[in-house]
Amino acid sequence: MTPAQARKFFKDNEIRYILAQFVDIHGTAKAKAVPVEHLDMVLENGAGFAGFALWGFGMGPHGPDYMAKGDLTTLQAMPWMPGFARMATYGYTNNKPYAYDSRYALKLQLDQLTAKGLTLFTGIEPEFMLLKRAPDGSIAPCDDTDTLEKPCYDYKGLARSAAFLDKFTQSLRAVGIDVYQIDHEDANGQFEVNFTYSDALTSADRIIFLKMAASEIAHQMGLIVTFMPKPFSNRTGTGSHFHLSMGDGKTANLFHDDKDKQGLGLSKMAYQFLGGLLAHAPGLTALCAPTVNSYKRLVVGRALSGATWAPAYIAYGDNNRTCMVRVPYGRLELRLPDGAINPYLVTAAVIGAGMDGIANKVDPGAPVNENLYEWSPKQLADAGIKVLPQNLSEALDALEADDVLCTALGRDLAAEFIRLKRMEWVEYSRHVSAWEVERYLEFF
Repeated sequence: MTPAQARKFFKDNEIRYILAQFVDIHGTAKAKAVPVEHLDMVLENGAGFAGFALWGFGMGPHGPDYMAKGDLTTLQAMPWMPGFARMATYGYTNNKPYAYDSRYALKLQLDQLTAKGLTLFTGIEPEFMLLKRAPDGSIAPCDDTDTLEKPCYDYKGLARSAAFLDKFTQSLRAVGIDVYQIDHEDANGQFEVNFTYSDALTSADRIIFLKMAASEIAHQMGLIVTFMPKPFSNRTGTGSHFHLSMGDGKTANLFHDDKDKQGLGLSKMAYQFLGGLLAHAPGLTALCAPTVNSYKRLVVGRALSGATWAPAYIAYGDNNRTCMVRVPYGRLELRLPDGAINPYLVTAAVIGAGMDGIANKVDPGAPVNENLYEWSPKQLADAGIKVLPQNLSEALDALEADDVLCTALGRDLAAEFIRLKRMEWVEYSRHVSAWEVERYLEFF
């Protein structure tokens, strides 16, 4: 889209404001509203922000302004906000790309793939919970009748939240995000809305747009949408599984090979990329499970419905959802990411890990097609299967020690992520929970 086409788009769609939008290091959407008459300013100079006011931008109060320059390829109306359009941006300081901008960090990794003639395609599966808040402040599923122990794919659970799901889905489809299925997931109040895969940058942009839409449409209806990984201790957590494939402009999917002797439809390239993901799994966990709450999802154990659906084990298998990577014939499904991810950082790290696997011809070993939830620690050890980090501190240690992943993110950005997340861990470690008070107050 050219600036002239953008102006016609504004007129045709009665758009009065552009949201110059980016994300902070947590993947949370940030924006300024700019009247459409100042489109050129956003494209040429950028909308200005005080970087010190943002999480993870490595600035003090004396730092330069963070300038968000618009990417016209992302311009789209916001159907739930009449008169507004969203435009994703790249960050600049002193008229140079800014290394702390997550979207720019991903672009650098994608540029390296482009130089090799490659394109990474991702299909991200966003799960979320639709909740309400009671007068006492507690939260619960928005539908009081959504109480089944195994609610996955439940018709009633889907039907009774149809008003929100329809408005949400139509808002996405209206701007070209091809939603192709919606289902009630395994936790009460939990849903998944699937949209067609795309190149990795477009998919990451769409996830942010989707979160913006979901949260505000729910708010307009007096509800809460949460992407929190584990809001209920006895229910399944919220994931954001990544489906991965690679193309080169001639072959649509370089990860696919029907001659695969293991019957998974994977090429040699795919196995090596997979090997890189497994080799860097501990460090990847810090980015794919980026909060202290994330590890309530990854903990080894069961949920009320019978399984957590979360991958606690560094392994891969055919249609095996107990593994970190599932292989749905001819592509890879990384099941590690949860709802709290910054999709730009995760994708950049996935590229770094996978391409390191290809460069070093990493063998992922044999697939595991058994229920690992039921294996004993001895069985896992005998098979050489390790458990993913079980808390944020362990994952951060692994990320800090992983030169490949820190390089993929950019060393400054990686260091900032680690610094902030270590602060989060310390704050969590100091917190005294209601469980502790109830258990220990009069125990001794």
